[in-house]
Amino acid sequence: MTQFLSLDAFIAAALREDVGTGDITTRCCVPEDAVSAGFFRAKERGVVAGLFILPRVFAQLDAGVVATPLVKEGAEVNSGDIVATIEGNSRAILTGERVALNILQRLSGVATQTAAAVAAVAGTKTRIVDTRKTTPGLRELEKYAVRTGGGVNHRFGLSDGILIKDNHIKASGGITAAITSARKNAPHTLKIEVEAETLEQVAEALDARADVIMLDNMTTQLMAESVKLIAGRALTEASGNMGERDLREVADTGVDFISIGGLTHSVRALDISLKF
Repeated sequence: MTQFLSLDAFIAAALREDVGTGDITTRCCVPEDAVSAGFFRAKERGVVAGLFILPRVFAQLDAGVVATPLVKEGAEVNSGDIVATIEGNSRAILTGERVALNILQRLSGVATQTAAAVAAVAGTKTRIVDTRKTTPGLRELEKYAVRTGGGVNHRFGLSDGILIKDNHIKASGGITAAITSARKNAPHTLKIEVEAETLEQVAEALDARADVIMLDNMTTQLMAESVKLIAGRALTEASGNMGERDLREVADTGVDFISIGGLTHSVRALDISLKF
């Protein structure tokens, strides 16, 4: 996974945080030359993401440790399935176990939750997208996990696109003023998305030629009315506590995207264990 250029530095920082001056339990109990073999086992049904993390974690502790994935990235596994094996110096494996599992479990949790959301809107034109509500330092990996689960990435960061939200609107003097200023000052290659909470705001955004209109915290009825009013003149994105909504019902309004912050900011890790 060559796209994760900062991954090794991130892993090094995670190991420093966990190991500190040394793994005292392992150092005191396990012989320096001990060798072990083990496996990573899923303890519940889910979608696996981040298996490529395993060899990169253990390589920083002992280049001789071999971690081998047994399933493909994005594979759906059941409780009891073995997803990877590991063999090498026992001390290195025990010391890196928690960091490796923390990352693998979190990314698999993101992929699992994303896959469930994608399944909920299957058969509609609606696509599931993430947000910037990610764990600091883990955005690249978490957004990768969203893609692995079948979702689509929203902008990666503030420099990737124009998204005019309620506070921008207030600070700019209104939707029209904000969009007009954005169109004047931004590169012509960037699309302009604006948040709307009412039909009146949707109409104003359309008149100002927004490329994407975010339907924020609307009822499904109001979303359907907004989609009808927009009539394909702009893309539509449903947003606002979507993780707590009936996603199929939202998709049936005809929106192009449903953005869900909960895919990354409050996801439950997939339960995976390492056993010798």
